Amino acid sequence: MNRHLTRRAMLSTIGATAAGTLIRPSAAMAQEVVELPNSPVAIAKCSNYGDDLAPAMEAMFENLGGLAQLVEGKTVNIKVNLVSVGWSRVGDLPVELTHWTHPAVIRNAVRLISKAGATRIRVMECCDDTIGSFAEHVGEAGWKVEDIVGETPNVELVNTSKPGPDNTWARIWSPQGGIVFPGYDINPLYTDCDVMVSIPKMKEHSWFGVTLSVKNCYGMTPLNIYGEGAGVNEPSTEISGTRVSVFHVGRRAPSLTAPQELDPESPRDGGYRIPRIISEIVGGRPIHLAIIDGVQSMAGGEGPWAAKARPVSPGVLLAGFNPVTTDAVGMAVMGFDPMAENGTVPFEGSDNFLKFCEQFGLGTRDLSKIEVRGTSIEEARFDFRTAGLPRPVEGTGFGFRRAAAD
Repeated sequence: MNRHLTRRAMLSTIGATAAGTLIRPSAAMAQEVVELPNSPVAIAKCSNYGDDLAPAMEAMFENLGGLAQLVEGKTVNIKVNLVSVGWSRVGDLPVELTHWTHPAVIRNAVRLISKAGATRIRVMECCDDTIGSFAEHVGEAGWKVEDIVGETPNVELVNTSKPGPDNTWARIWSPQGGIVFPGYDINPLYTDCDVMVSIPKMKEHSWFGVTLSVKNCYGMTPLNIYGEGAGVNEPSTEISGTRVSVFHVGRRAPSLTAPQELDPESPRDGGYRIPRIISEIVGGRPIHLAIIDGVQSMAGGEGPWAAKARPVSPGVLLAGFNPVTTDAVGMAVMGFDPMAENGTVPFEGSDNFLKFCEQFGLGTRDLSKIEVRGTSIEEARFDFRTAGLPRPVEGTGFGFRRAAAD
């Protein structure tokens, strides 16, 4: 499929995308229907991060045909989900049981990717509160490096908030010219690999519906360039603030060394901007393997700052070689419709990011076109919108009692 349409041709597809297909103008101006990329998604039930985890992950990858076909002889980067600081908590629970990817999931992914023949593995995150080491960031959560790498040798842990050698950044370009930004500057190690893996925590997002493998890649963008405290003319040397001013509401521009907005008059609303931005990022830095940690998680938001944040235990893992199909199945497992439109659950305040991934030709969200292997969606389904909420007192019609354990 032609992945380099002009901006005008791309915009002509907006609103014309059918489930599972991309309708685009051909050279003769007739409509040509192009099948979107598709890949099976594996689901595995898993009740804990102990003895059940390794066999569940192994079975899941076997159901996809094994990892060697993807990683053998390759350099593999793994983007994990370690949002915000390690001491921030939902109640008194450790971060790995609510909003951070669990270290045991990372450790087993590293082990299995290495066993499948990868020659080099990096575990990566833009550690929001520091330009120090990755180990310092996870140390705030009480983790040790061994919790992440286990006994696998030659695994690098990289805080990608830092630039590359000689203070350099790499530039990725949005597919089809982009909608909000034409491109993004990120740590060059994100582009210096053969295989890119996204391992998010399965979560609701209080602004943008859900956090899964696509939304996880938003965290590739460095605060030195896209944070509220970023330098104006060039990236800052220190980190402060969040990405809200630049990305969510467009109150300020990124550092002038990075690509600037295509249309400064476009909506200044996060519900419009973020779904398009995260689709642009994944289009510019493609994901080859998505692994979703839904063993234990949180509903009601993406971190402790969300007003409705509460711990839940879905007891599920997902994996797939296409992030769009994997996230579509992930949404269905969470009790949501991957075809949902703005104003409907879970996108009450934003557009559906999977819609723009489809329009960029990245994959299909149509469940009827996606093969699910292992556990079925029905067997794995866990209703995030109601899970963990108190139940009405029986027989009274009002009041609440303590919710049963998830």
